[in-house]
Amino acid sequence: MTGTLRDLRPAREIRRIPREAAALNHSIRLPGSAYCAGSARSGVRSLLTRHGLPCLCDTAALAASELVACAHRFTPGKEMLLNVRWQFDALRVVLYDQHPAHSSPEASEECRGRRSRGMWLLAAAVEACGGDWGLTPVLTPVGGAKAWALLPMPPSP
Repeated sequence: MTGTLRDLRPAREIRRIPREAAALNHSIRLPGSAYCAGSARSGVRSLLTRHGLPCLCDTAALAASELVACAHRFTPGKEMLLNVRWQFDALRVVLYDQHPAHSSPEASEECRGRRSRGMWLLAAAVEACGGDWGLTPVLTPVGGAKAWALLPMPPSP
């Protein structure tokens, strides 16, 4: 969880980025219900297909679904915001939730560890494609958490 791409490939192995991808920056408000993971999955697939990035659909849809499911597990019934954008030659899938602030740094770190362990499927999928993921608190008085996945463009077939 470093925030950087780990698998930098030679330029000849990278797919051409579709022009439509540059305009991809979309946010989806989710009400925090149990069905939101499925809504996030289908929304991400639709966005990526429309923006010429179908090669990222499977991993990005899984990432969105796992991020939403984990947020729902820790903040059920609370609204979430899913942001999907293409930036610096990678797809960023970011979820903001309303996880309450903790009273101590120790409690915050313990909760972060529990949430991170719950995202083992996300970790495996993202690392398999050479990406990265993470979970950080949002620095506001009321709390909140930001969970994200960074997915590079896969090599040409």
